[in-house]
Amino acid sequence: MAFMECHFNSDVLGMASTMNVILPQGSTTQIGMASSAGEGDFPCLYLLHGLSDDHSVWMRRTSIERYVADLGIAVVMPCVHRSFYTNMVKGARYWDFISEELPSIVQSMFRVSKERKDTFVAGLSMGGHGAFKLGLARGDLFAGAASLSGALDMVYRATKEEDGGFGEERSLVFGSMDELAGSDNDLPALAEKVAAEKREVPFLYQWCGLADFLYEDNVRFAERAKLAGLDVMFEEGPGAHEWECWDQQIVRYLDLLVDKGLLVPPQD
Repeated sequence: MAFMECHFNSDVLGMASTMNVILPQGSTTQIGMASSAGEGDFPCLYLLHGLSDDHSVWMRRTSIERYVADLGIAVVMPCVHRSFYTNMVKGARYWDFISEELPSIVQSMFRVSKERKDTFVAGLSMGGHGAFKLGLARGDLFAGAASLSGALDMVYRATKEEDGGFGEERSLVFGSMDELAGSDNDLPALAEKVAAEKREVPFLYQWCGLADFLYEDNVRFAERAKLAGLDVMFEEGPGAHEWECWDQQIVRYLDLLVDKGLLVPPQD
């Protein structure tokens, strides 16, 4: 595998930005790890960070490079700061960046597929919110979307005492509660809208730990999405809001993509 930290300019954000990128590399001399590249353009997984993290966190807290080594898939890990992957009310246009500009930049710089069937997204916590927003609002771009311990019901989250004083920052990101409720940042409402309009939806995988402070939010999202008619694969298990869980569940998601035939590893 090849790994690089890429610094580039974003016209949408009006500033320099950063992403970490893993690219398949066929090699016969690596010790202790498979390495497959295949032919043609690579499938691509956009892997999104959480609220307190950045583009480096998946490489530092998991073995993601090793997990994808024999899958022939590129992994793109962008930095979006604390934006919730949206066009902030008082801030930069991170939704336009992540949903439009970044894929175009990645496809122009690297040998990755432009096809929906080869494109996936996953994220944890705030990144889970971003991944499901991308999967629902831009189902034309992604064949699979995964939320791991995702912040999936921001309207409900705003009513919780343990919200940690996020209200002021929330207003900078999403605006008032009236602006948030029913918008595309209100993911249960977005799921209902997408289902009612019969839009194309990717394979949706959702996981949350039973001891996670976002567990109830995840249950609420899954119930509303399924009631609306969306096919969401929701799994739960032991664990809290912690990397031990996310390290395991990103492997689970990659295995599911392979098992469902959405990701086909290169053949030796």
